[in-house]
Amino acid sequence: MDIQPDREFFAFLAQGKFMLQCARGGRPFFYPRVAEPGTGARDLAWVEASGLGAVYATTVVRSRPPQADYNVAVIELDEGPRMLSRVEDVAPDQVVIGMRVIAQIVPFEDHHTVIFRPVERAEGSGR
Repeated sequence: MDIQPDREFFAFLAQGKFMLQCARGGRPFFYPRVAEPGTGARDLAWVEASGLGAVYATTVVRSRPPQADYNVAVIELDEGPRMLSRVEDVAPDQVVIGMRVIAQIVPFEDHHTVIFRPVERAEGSGR
């Protein structure tokens, strides 16, 4: 049996779907695994994430010019899990704890990844 949940996760992203795993009747978790953290349950299902969350922690990474500074943030998804990502469409030092964000799937190197944008900007732009 070839179980590779990370490959499944990236395949979902390539299809434009942000999916999380959960055990039957359990809470979703992130990063994809072969067993549920804490219980070891292996009967896992994929569920689509709402894409909504809030900044749990953030930092600004200062770069040498001509590279632009950027942020690294821990996002707490409304479903419960936390994930490391970045918040775009806002200056890195304007990302604050508690900021409501929405996920966007974007191409990154040889796969797709999830980044976040402030909810109010996403709503205002029609995204």
